[in-house]
Amino acid sequence: MIITDKYSFHGEISVPGDKSISHRSIMFGAISDGITTVSNFLQGADCLSTISCFQKMGICIENSAGQVRIQGKGLHGLRAPSGILDVGNSGTTTRLISGILAGQPFESFLDGDDSIRKRPMKRIFTPLSQMGAEFSSFRPDVFPDKLLPADSGCAPFSVRGGRLNGIHYQSPVASAQVKSAVLLAGLYAEGETSVTEPVLSRNHTELMLSGFGADVTSNGRTATIRPQPKLEGQDIHVPGDISSAAYFIALGLLTPNSEILIKNVGVNPTRDGIIKAALSMGGKLSLLDERTVSGEPVADILVQSSSLHGIQIGGEIIPTLIDEIPILAVMAAFASGVTTIRDAQELKVKESDRIAVITENLRAMGGSVTPADDGMSIEGGKPLHGAQIRTHLDHRAAMAFTVAGLNAPGETTLDDRKCASISYPSFYDDILSLAD
Repeated sequence: MIITDKYSFHGEISVPGDKSISHRSIMFGAISDGITTVSNFLQGADCLSTISCFQKMGICIENSAGQVRIQGKGLHGLRAPSGILDVGNSGTTTRLISGILAGQPFESFLDGDDSIRKRPMKRIFTPLSQMGAEFSSFRPDVFPDKLLPADSGCAPFSVRGGRLNGIHYQSPVASAQVKSAVLLAGLYAEGETSVTEPVLSRNHTELMLSGFGADVTSNGRTATIRPQPKLEGQDIHVPGDISSAAYFIALGLLTPNSEILIKNVGVNPTRDGIIKAALSMGGKLSLLDERTVSGEPVADILVQSSSLHGIQIGGEIIPTLIDEIPILAVMAAFASGVTTIRDAQELKVKESDRIAVITENLRAMGGSVTPADDGMSIEGGKPLHGAQIRTHLDHRAAMAFTVAGLNAPGETTLDDRKCASISYPSFYDDILSLAD
């Protein structure tokens, strides 16, 4: 794919449904009683992996044109899958479903693509094992005959569920996936289960489970759930994904003579760090028609061409924009002054090592970036130019450097554009719809 800087961008756009909320709507609907309907469901590869996994456990799920209908079977209605549960590229599927499987009276086997086989899973093995679940590695080439001790800490692995005990887990990382896995296992435990994080992570699980009827409470950095609720099917409208909106926020801010209105975006305060960062950088950004939809705060976001400046980013804001750091780094490269990103070591264990991928590609375009173990420093204002971009099959790198290429002289080419479909299948069509 060849990208050039020959455009300005105007108009309205609605980005796809939130990936995190789409995943959870399937999972929570499956273990509830009755029908759950989901509108504006994200039809990305990751969320389709979640649907496939629950279908293999006996849940009837109908999916048509962004509308999903789930026939829930209750907290104890899942059946043992006959084969391996394929989680694809989805870390959310892998970690959250493990919390549910920890409470089932059967053994399940999970595997995914090469990226998933490198992502750390001990962070869920540890608390779920403390609750009573058992994890083992296995060799997919000889499945189901060969089980090995779970010392790799990665997929493929098996989960043997059973009787669980409630715990109070002090999580060493601020991770919504870890927190959610433990809380979901807590639905099946004896006694209440709590998770305390070093910094509060996104709270979609707590909000949505409460809407389904779970007894879940939050107190500062601690979330607590009580077991064996009666979950009832719900009607859910998924707001637009702020992680997807972030590319159009950047596009509107960076591209001269541009103005973009991004409609119906989820602006949950545990996810809105990209908005705060853009405003801190001097971006012309406004929230319009703020409202609540299916328990989540939603707004329209208006962005206009702006002159940005560097900022310091770290601490509690990082969990609220961890997925947006690739596009934030692109914004920093076009801003004046230095932007420093710290406390973001989680970038190294995403779909790729995003610190390395950002560094490699910004340097290829002529940018000045110094990587660190927990982030990077970017000297903005250096003249960027088109370059060959290596995405490392990371959807967020592909989309972030598309925006960079649209603002850099010369031709920018991506080695893979298809990986964007993991979270945003219509990304390139939507960009073209706004181009003047």
